[in-house]
Amino acid sequence: MTEDDDTDGPRLPGAPSTSDIDPRVRRTLELVFQVEGVVAAKVWAMPDHVAVGVRLGAGHGPAEVMARIEAVTAGLRAQGEAWDFGLLDGDAE
Repeated sequence: MTEDDDTDGPRLPGAPSTSDIDPRVRRTLELVFQVEGVVAAKVWAMPDHVAVGVRLGAGHGPAEVMARIEAVTAGLRAQGEAWDFGLLDGDAE
């Protein structure tokens, strides 16, 4: 796929387009980025386990933001699936 036929717009060489991302991971990222205070996020999806890491903007309390992230992603969780939430390296609690 080239930039000319990529419906997601320009991207860095070698970077996946959003159409290459698992729809559930993409939806998780969409929801997480809607939470006030989130400036960066990563999602790791494994069988029966999902991990969400975020970086917060200045002035946002980790406990409150994590609670909101857990709430907005609750509908995506499958029965018996473990979800972990945390801060990406470099963010202190």
